[in-house]
Amino acid sequence: MSYSLTQTATTYSLPLTGRATPPPEIQSPYLRVAPLVPHGVLTPTDFPRTQLTPAAGVAFGNKVQLKKVLDMEDHELRRKILHDLVIEISLNGVAFFEGQEDLSAEDLGTLALVLGEASGKPADSTLHIHPTQELGENGLPIGKISNVAEPGGRQISFPDERSILASAGWHTDVSFEPRPANFSLLRMHTLPPTGGDTLFMNCYKIYDLLSPGMAAFLETLTATHHAEMFREQSIRHGFALRTDPRGAPENSGDAFRASHPVIRTNPVTGLKSVFVNQTFTSRINELSLDESETLLQYLYKLQHQSHDAQVRYRWNTNDLAIWDNRSTLHVATFDYDELRAGDRAVCVGEIPYLDPHSTGRKAWEAKVRANAA
Repeated sequence: MSYSLTQTATTYSLPLTGRATPPPEIQSPYLRVAPLVPHGVLTPTDFPRTQLTPAAGVAFGNKVQLKKVLDMEDHELRRKILHDLVIEISLNGVAFFEGQEDLSAEDLGTLALVLGEASGKPADSTLHIHPTQELGENGLPIGKISNVAEPGGRQISFPDERSILASAGWHTDVSFEPRPANFSLLRMHTLPPTGGDTLFMNCYKIYDLLSPGMAAFLETLTATHHAEMFREQSIRHGFALRTDPRGAPENSGDAFRASHPVIRTNPVTGLKSVFVNQTFTSRINELSLDESETLLQYLYKLQHQSHDAQVRYRWNTNDLAIWDNRSTLHVATFDYDELRAGDRAVCVGEIPYLDPHSTGRKAWEAKVRANAA
């Protein structure tokens, strides 16, 4: 199948409130949400890409310009491309797109929303507004990622002061919200000569490292996530945190605290992953404090020391990363002194859930191989 990505003068736009999500294309009699099935439009010729590691990361060359995808005249083909991109991103955890300088800040927000819609987000999920951030000059909830704080001390990305270990910063975006993020988009426009890499971790792999007994036990548990570090930041610098809805009705108020399943199902793939992170997860609710701390430390060790579940990305100017927060962790590397800055858009997804009929990635891949034999 061959086609061209035709750019038009009219930019494809979407209200920040999103639009109603259409019903899934395939209904499953078993899973709560049927996994998406690819249309097969991401051909190697039109969408050349490289698998960076077996577990995580796929890189698209600069031939793939997402601005042209957003502006395509053929809306049905655009829908299929975005649908298949969602699957590619969700299976690999993160996708990288080189040289996306044509995307405006509004385009980033639009792209986050249409990817969220393609993955089946609730109709009232929209772009997340970080509790430490104000709206930009254009009124969009596009966050600024920078190692230099804004006037007044507002800042999203900074080293975790609770530990000198770089691994302490692993997290999934806004897991402290009752309805956290599905996709995050980050385009870096200013970079140091070296340093500032971002690491990503595919948590399907972390689930597959668990013994069957441990996995079954974890599937009975929930964990509390909170963002007290942002409250401390606001007190230190004297600014107010955002308490009105942050991308979903449930994400409001000043609690910045939520409980989620320890094992979560990704609705795009129907696969299970471990959904805890050292930055925001504070305790496992069903266990004593001592038991919770012991188990969380084991899970963090499993995450941080499993380099076969990770990919490290060295940025070039205007590279764009898109990752699925439901099954992916990431961490920035603060090993530089020069300015490092970019634009960030985050779409809010569904309330996390565990589907008992979902499976691990290893078991799913074994089934795919068996069916192909």
